[in-house]
Amino acid sequence: MKINEVEAAVGVTKKNIRFYEEEGLISPSREPGNGYRSYSQADVERLRRIKLLRKLDVPLAEIREMLEGQRTLAEGMSQQLERLRSRRADLEEAIGFCTLLQQENGPLEQLDVEQTLARLTAREEQGVTFVNIERTDQKTRRIRGACIGAALFVTMMAFVMATMGWAIYTDPQDAPPLPLLVVMFGIPAGCIVGTLKVLLDRIEEIGKGEEDAYCNY
Repeated sequence: MKINEVEAAVGVTKKNIRFYEEEGLISPSREPGNGYRSYSQADVERLRRIKLLRKLDVPLAEIREMLEGQRTLAEGMSQQLERLRSRRADLEEAIGFCTLLQQENGPLEQLDVEQTLARLTAREEQGVTFVNIERTDQKTRRIRGACIGAALFVTMMAFVMATMGWAIYTDPQDAPPLPLLVVMFGIPAGCIVGTLKVLLDRIEEIGKGEEDAYCNY
């Protein structure tokens, strides 16, 4: 089967399929001559198992162990249940704090934030896990980094175009023929358009959250 057929059959994106191959979770054969990936029915069933376990948020390392027979399904589920129960307890703690804050009648400015944070910290010291602010802010940092990189490249290409335009303006007699001018200006212009297209795709990908982290199906 081709990767497009596998994507349609399993409901896992091509990007995720390739990621699983890079991680060694699947090993499709290669067609002789062209080297294209060829997925067997066993690969499809293996991907379905991976998809099932990923939807239950089982870590990839443990999925690999179960696929390779180093850990039974029961053992893997026991460890995942421990994680989920711990997460549920953390959510119940957060729900409790939100419920208490809901009962406050005044505006946020009147809340004793220092005392509330101290209570949160005390619970964290007892093993409760609340939201990691640094982790949630990663998406913003990634978008900012992509924009900065694209802006630097676009600025460089625009500078090249401006320099060529200035040279032609100051000495039009030595200007190259029109077809060459089209090529000279077309290449950096195409680079700018391509960079902006890639930037928009990257921002959309980051906005999807786990799509580029192989979790969304």
